[in-house]
Amino acid sequence: MKKTIITTSIAVLVILAAIYFLPFNGETGEKSKVTEHTQSIRLPDPVKTGGMPLMEALQNRKSSRTFSGKKIEMQMLSNLLWAANGVNRNESGKRTAPTANDTRAMDIYVIMEDGAYLFNPDEHSIEQISDKDLREFAGRQDFVKKAPLNLIYVSDYSKLKTGSEKEIYSGSHAGFIGQNVYLFCASAGLNTVVRAWVDKDVLKKEMNLKEDAHIILAQTIGFQE
Repeated sequence: MKKTIITTSIAVLVILAAIYFLPFNGETGEKSKVTEHTQSIRLPDPVKTGGMPLMEALQNRKSSRTFSGKKIEMQMLSNLLWAANGVNRNESGKRTAPTANDTRAMDIYVIMEDGAYLFNPDEHSIEQISDKDLREFAGRQDFVKKAPLNLIYVSDYSKLKTGSEKEIYSGSHAGFIGQNVYLFCASAGLNTVVRAWVDKDVLKKEMNLKEDAHIILAQTIGFQE
């Protein structure tokens, strides 16, 4: 009898411990949902040949604010991100866009309908930071919510030297990347526009960025409506 009571008590304790350590779901399960869906997606190898001649791409470079909801395929996204700030010298890891003192202090965040991601140039992958559709926070213009892709250029101030002109460097870094994207879009037949009209504090909170991470610019990309 005593043995039965002890066995039963142990079983109850095990069940209680299991319940206690279950991931918190709340009513909607939001807190555990992000953890479950966190993933790193290896992008297809970028196609680095072909495309429009440079002088023609410069001739066709423009800002457009009309976008359809058509999604951008993974190969196109891969090519776009490599053009923006991908590794073009494997031996050194240096990239298509320059940074002051080779600090590589600019990160590209990818916001799409199915979530938000951080582009990892070294692995040529995107790492999910949220499974929520954050497009409504990516800019104040109506077209931002409809376009399939928004890039957020975030400067990591911790990588910039103390006493340096961090705002000037960050703006320059974002500008280099933005122009790479403009030229790629001109070549690939995509519409794009760089934007500064973003509630940066709200977006930073939604993206759960660290204190030293500063949103500099955003860029919307998609097909003509």
